[in-house]
Amino acid sequence: MKGIILSGGSGTRLSPLTKVTSKQLLPVYNKPMIMYPVETLLKAGIKDILIIIAPDHPGDYMKLLGSGKDFGARFTYEIQDKPEGLAQAFLIGADFIDNDSVCMILGDNIFEDDFSETIRNFKSGAHLFAKEVEDPERFGVVKFDENMKAVKIEEKPKEYLSNYAITGLYLYDNRVVEVAEQAKPSARGELEITELHNWYLKQGDIKVDIVNGEWVDAGTFESLFKANEIARKKHSLLNTKSTKYTKNIKECFNDIIAGV
Repeated sequence: MKGIILSGGSGTRLSPLTKVTSKQLLPVYNKPMIMYPVETLLKAGIKDILIIIAPDHPGDYMKLLGSGKDFGARFTYEIQDKPEGLAQAFLIGADFIDNDSVCMILGDNIFEDDFSETIRNFKSGAHLFAKEVEDPERFGVVKFDENMKAVKIEEKPKEYLSNYAITGLYLYDNRVVEVAEQAKPSARGELEITELHNWYLKQGDIKVDIVNGEWVDAGTFESLFKANEIARKKHSLLNTKSTKYTKNIKECFNDIIAGV
């Protein structure tokens, strides 16, 4: 499986922070934002990753991430000259995807859940992840039937559909390239990723799982602040566990020395 991190766009909602750098290079607690989606893919065993970036700061991405060698991976970069919808990523990355399946994650999405097993076990079709939110009108939204099977997906619905937003992590087989090539721009002039979802939905070849842990689409000041809080909490928890583990080792070592 190949991986794509879509990290283009102008980040206007975070201006003036994005006047000097890319949104996805802004710090989220102790590391740049893009490191979180990088880690999500690497943890799932995806080592061949395409990073799609805006033309403004390509050198900064390469300075941070390099060739991928330091991560035991291979990073490829492509410029998105003009952001024309999330589905555009599969046109930009068509040659990169080739005959493989693909996992795409948005460069400003941070998840608490671990999707590694689901990603490794993916075979075909489309596999999406939804999270219950208070402001579903900001996102693509999925409606489930009584068995929690997806029956309708709509982009930024004007009328209430459900509270389940489609998050920025997507698994597709390689048919997604052809589907993206056939997609028509929406009224917003963009290639909506929801059109790809609905193609797979019509084929009866889509699955939507519920995200249990925290999910942040860090594209606003409030969500960026929340992302920092979540990352800090997780980092502190890991440090606490590490300290306890180290303490136990020391105690065991002391017991051995004392002959206990």
